[in-house]
Amino acid sequence: MIKNLFNKLLKSGKTTQPETKQQNQQATKPAKHKISQSKKNNSSAKNNQQNNSKKPKKKQQKPAQPSWDISEFNVPEINDKIRFHDLNLPDELMHAIFDLGFQYCSPIQGQILPHTLQGHDAFGKAQTGTGKTAAFLITIIDDLLKNTITEERYLAEPRALIIAPTRELVMQIAEDAKGLCKYSSLNVVTLFGGSDYRKQLNQVQKSFTDIVIATPGRLIDFMTRKDLFLDRIESLVLDEADRMLDMGFIPQVKRIVRATPSTDYRQTQCFSATFTNDIINLANQWTYKPVRIEIEPEHVATDTVEQKVYMVSNEEKLRVLFNILKHPDTKLTIIFTNRRDQSQHLYDKIRKTGIKTGILSGEFNQSKRTQALADFKSGKTQVMVATDVMGRGIHIDGISHVINYNLPDNPEDYVHRIGRTGRAGNTGTAISLACEFESFQLPAIEDLLGEKIKCELPPSELLK
Repeated sequence: MIKNLFNKLLKSGKTTQPETKQQNQQATKPAKHKISQSKKNNSSAKNNQQNNSKKPKKKQQKPAQPSWDISEFNVPEINDKIRFHDLNLPDELMHAIFDLGFQYCSPIQGQILPHTLQGHDAFGKAQTGTGKTAAFLITIIDDLLKNTITEERYLAEPRALIIAPTRELVMQIAEDAKGLCKYSSLNVVTLFGGSDYRKQLNQVQKSFTDIVIATPGRLIDFMTRKDLFLDRIESLVLDEADRMLDMGFIPQVKRIVRATPSTDYRQTQCFSATFTNDIINLANQWTYKPVRIEIEPEHVATDTVEQKVYMVSNEEKLRVLFNILKHPDTKLTIIFTNRRDQSQHLYDKIRKTGIKTGILSGEFNQSKRTQALADFKSGKTQVMVATDVMGRGIHIDGISHVINYNLPDNPEDYVHRIGRTGRAGNTGTAISLACEFESFQLPAIEDLLGEKIKCELPPSELLK
């Protein structure tokens, strides 16, 4: 115990910036192989300075690879489309892409990957569901696989960090990352609040950490307790920057970014659904001469979603909602409210009707939220009552209806909400119940959509 305490005290005295990078930086951002070499030199210097204050584990052994050849992945060339074959990705990564069924890059991937795979910083504007998660994950995994570290490593020193605003988004990104890392030895760790700290710490301590995906609050906890160190971060991703700004996370994110190496050492990718002045200013602080990619959808709301607005009184809302849920065409349904207390009240009302219902909001711990999502995905529950915590990053097949019991205060949240249905080529229905207290929010939503939404009285059968 004394030895461990002594080692921990020594570890806490570690520096947070590369020793030689600032002295020898060039006028332009170093190429990736130079970044990797600088990291190796710094790691060696650090080992000498600390005199083995914390014994590194032995070098990880790469798992045996199943027999597979790139010739099995045959994708024809098509004009104006970029194949993943055209990006010079490692075979381990291509094998995972093959398993996932990807063939051609989405618009955001096709425009941003040629730059980020060369080591450039990037600032991307793209809506959810456009493939941006795979874009930044492919960039990170490609870099880590091509620039392996052969020297001894220390635990709790990740090479890549992805910050996202919600637990659900962290878990979704981690699921995608593990799929793309399937045939490599890269270790992916998730850190988020509402879950057991010790269990997450065990993930960090049992093996070298390559990629950390975290919410800002829990990551700060690990940094404060000196259970994780960010001074060897080579790749940094800030996902849903606009959402982090709205949720008040920016002070925490600034602290996190300051704990990573300077912009001439790390590669930074920043993604946001909007380019407000605040977001642009933050991105300029966090990146080095980034390429700027904007993907504007042809329609803000997907064409596969039928949108309806029922003009109802506040007293009629519950009656109309119950009749919609009882309709035979209504399968898996998400009902959005604006506040946690509204979600809880509505959840209690729906359960009393005998409909199998779940609830998801920020007040529940992670185990309950995970179980609620699992029950909904499996069909154990038919209805999920949720706040906007479920509005982004949640991919569930078979959602037939999204119902806005309360119109959102932020018009962009409307787009994210209705985007939970009509996915993967399927059609869906989005119904908003606009009462006398919320109908004034419709014009801002229509301005964002660039079109009018048909407003009508609910059919008589829904008022019974």
